[in-house]
Amino acid sequence: MSVTDELVHVVLVEWADGAPADVADQATRLSREHLTRIDGVLSVSSGESLSGEQLEAGFGWMLVVRFRDRAALDGYLPHPSHQPVSEYLRDASARVVVFDIAA
Repeated sequence: MSVTDELVHVVLVEWADGAPADVADQATRLSREHLTRIDGVLSVSSGESLSGEQLEAGFGWMLVVRFRDRAALDGYLPHPSHQPVSEYLRDASARVVVFDIAA
């Protein structure tokens, strides 16, 4: 682990064909509304890529959640406030990548 116990949770989403035009806006709204209610979540950031490199490989949206510690990350997945976000992403996505690192 790094100097701090904080962890960073990164989610990359490729939207499914036929996803609504406002899919990214809805995912961002749900993430900010629900994930910030979870104990141990320090911050929630999300959005579409602004990179000019165009190396996103089909991924159209990213979520970054910072956690206080490993226990907070472990409690995140089963937490009821995580469910609306994960269900929306599951239903609207073609592909999802999740990566967790020590901050």
